[in-house]
Amino acid sequence: MEHKSISTLLKLYVRLIGIVLILSGLILAVGGGFLISYGGSFYYLPMGIALFLSGLSIFTLRSWGVVLFALAYIATVAWALWEVGLDFWPLVPRLVALTGFAALVAFAYPSIMKYRKGEKSYWGGYALGIVLLASLGVVFFQSLQTHYGYFATEKPVRKTVSNDDAPTDWQQYSNTTKGTRFSGAEQITPDNIDKLKTAWTFRTGDIPENSGAGPEDQNTPLFIDNTLFVCTPFNKVIAIEPETGKQLWKYDPKITTPNWQRCRGLAYYTPVATEINQADLANAPTMDQEKELAAPNEFAQTNVTASSDKANACGARIFMNTTDDRLVALDPATGKLCEDFGDKGVVDLKLNMGDIPPGYHGPTAPPTVAGEVVVVAGRVADNYSTGEPSGVVRAYSVHDGHLVWAWDPGNPDTKTTPADGKMYTRGSVNVWATMAYDPKLDLIYAPTGNATPDFWAGERTKYDDEFNSSIVAIEAKTGKIRWKYQTVHHDLWDYDLPSQPLLYDIPDGKGGTVPALLQTAKSGEIFMLNRETGKPLAEVVEKPVTQGNVEGERYSKTQPFSVGMPSVGNQTLKESDMWGATPFDQLWCRIEFASMDYNGLFTPPGMKKTLQWPGSLGGMNWGSVSVDPTTDYMFINDMRIGLVNWMIPRKDISPNASGIEMGVVPQSGTPFGAMRLRFMSPIGVPCQAPPYGTMRAIDLKTRQVVWKVPVGTVEDTGIMGIPMHLPAPVGMPTLGGSLSTKSGLLFFAGTQDFYLRAYDSHTGKEVWKYRLPVGSQGTPITFISPKNGKQYIVLTASGARQSPARGDYVMAWELGQ
Repeated sequence: MEHKSISTLLKLYVRLIGIVLILSGLILAVGGGFLISYGGSFYYLPMGIALFLSGLSIFTLRSWGVVLFALAYIATVAWALWEVGLDFWPLVPRLVALTGFAALVAFAYPSIMKYRKGEKSYWGGYALGIVLLASLGVVFFQSLQTHYGYFATEKPVRKTVSNDDAPTDWQQYSNTTKGTRFSGAEQITPDNIDKLKTAWTFRTGDIPENSGAGPEDQNTPLFIDNTLFVCTPFNKVIAIEPETGKQLWKYDPKITTPNWQRCRGLAYYTPVATEINQADLANAPTMDQEKELAAPNEFAQTNVTASSDKANACGARIFMNTTDDRLVALDPATGKLCEDFGDKGVVDLKLNMGDIPPGYHGPTAPPTVAGEVVVVAGRVADNYSTGEPSGVVRAYSVHDGHLVWAWDPGNPDTKTTPADGKMYTRGSVNVWATMAYDPKLDLIYAPTGNATPDFWAGERTKYDDEFNSSIVAIEAKTGKIRWKYQTVHHDLWDYDLPSQPLLYDIPDGKGGTVPALLQTAKSGEIFMLNRETGKPLAEVVEKPVTQGNVEGERYSKTQPFSVGMPSVGNQTLKESDMWGATPFDQLWCRIEFASMDYNGLFTPPGMKKTLQWPGSLGGMNWGSVSVDPTTDYMFINDMRIGLVNWMIPRKDISPNASGIEMGVVPQSGTPFGAMRLRFMSPIGVPCQAPPYGTMRAIDLKTRQVVWKVPVGTVEDTGIMGIPMHLPAPVGMPTLGGSLSTKSGLLFFAGTQDFYLRAYDSHTGKEVWKYRLPVGSQGTPITFISPKNGKQYIVLTASGARQSPARGDYVMAWELGQ
């Protein structure tokens, strides 16, 4: 057959399309074969064969390849709609790339036909190609719209709250010790927030490195007596004039911590007007009696001059934990150490702890002031070994720093200092999250972690299993355990409790209230308990869960599911839930999913690849929740990234294994190390469909979700970590806390893009956002200046987690004219 002449350029174009289809078909066919071998979808193998054959035909300029591609494309559209319906983001990897190929094939069709049949016009191919490209334009436009969740359509009925319940300063980490993150300030409203402007910007001088396990700015400032207090990742405390951003004083403890430097917050104590009853504290040991096992430390400060004539005794005081295990008391007016507290203003938290290798222990959460004691705990370095430093919780007198009581989760018989110079129990359950305190009940609520390591627990003690992943109510005066409630039995998933509990009085439907505690968990569960008794107020059901088969491990047959409250991002995944930016990485994710052990929430780690969903980050993390008492709405942000893990026999573990973030963790002292990997595609995209982070409001009266929206865009992140500079509201992993105000606003900045956002807390609609110089992991606060009567919003911003863009900013906003 005689062929007609077409230009060399057109022939090259057609053959390049053929090559692309051949290669794409090979990838899909081979991958599809693997997927079928694991019991997965049958779509990819025949689709790959069809693309391969159509590519061969088009490469040789034969028209039947175009027909075959068209049939395959139509079949793909039908399959995609059958598998995921009209859900926008799941359709993207199934159809977008293939639609792009279809447009290229359509543009090639006239050249192929001209080559085969002469000069006859085949302009229909060009027209179809334009239509297909236009459809991609529609997809791009739709990618900038919200495709998850819903807004509330009706405004809630609001109730009045007293000023006592809604202070307009910010004296504790969550404003109060109850974990509310609510302010009664209401100058800034949804109607005038468009006038919000920056008041000032302050630079701390501490820029955290982006090393994964290094320093991070996750601070929540305090505002007390017309002074703003922030602490940097290196535990430097800075006092700032709130109206101008001018530094008033700075304290530098010169920490020596080699990793995981954070200062999430400070605590504040002011003497009560009534006489302090010291009888409750009389039986505690003196400071001299405590100095048994640890050498004294050097304490340093800059920009502060110590009193030269007599000890600097303080009335009110600010407390800070340092990550190298010190409890510091500062005079809020001067920044000087309160020399009547501890050893000239400092308590050494290494006492009776034994050997603490650098970086293995240190508080990152703020202390908790509970009446006349200040309570501290600490983080331990996960998964290095058994026998890591103790998870002891200790209470010190706010006045002189002597130890009042201690709760050693590994030895409940220890009430203060261990007997006969012994240590607190090593490797015990710890409390790394922020605690809450109810002044009326005089109870501290401690959310616990796990005995180290996380993924092997065959040799945990009875106390380890009794107290892991639990809420423990402790009497503030005595340290006595009032009650405890466990959220995960024999935890093998690092599902420790990461967040400060919310203490809130729930309407009982009879005109009264019930004292409740709400605890969010990494597992995506939300527990509502009576905080007086520890009994569930929302139904919790013990359900059977998958049992593992790792030699020497034991497994809980059931786990608690809080069915009376909404769950967040812990649905059982299916293969069709796998995602990717293209069909190729989506196929990779589907193969990975199908090849792994996974049977829903609480699938235990095993000797082969196991999927843990949610992963060890959550679910919900340390940012906790906020609440609006005028509506009884609780606001929750989450993240959704799965974890791939498997156990590795001890003989196969490298002596250099560390795995602080991801990789091989040694778990020394056990028969197994473990591999931990985020469930991501090769191009750095999470393997499940968006969203990856959300914000929602739950009505605590009805226990129903009122609204939910994705939070964060790919403007400052994207494929292979390269910012896409697109405001597509995919919903990115969140890390940080929210702020709720009486005026009906919800502020949040803990996203992967560089914005402080405000939402209408009644509907979920975004009403304002401000472009930050870098991302933030901080929690915004608000207050009213007594000097000028203005309401301010303040936030620290030094970089989103895993973002290379870093800074050292403290920023304030006020209403403009």
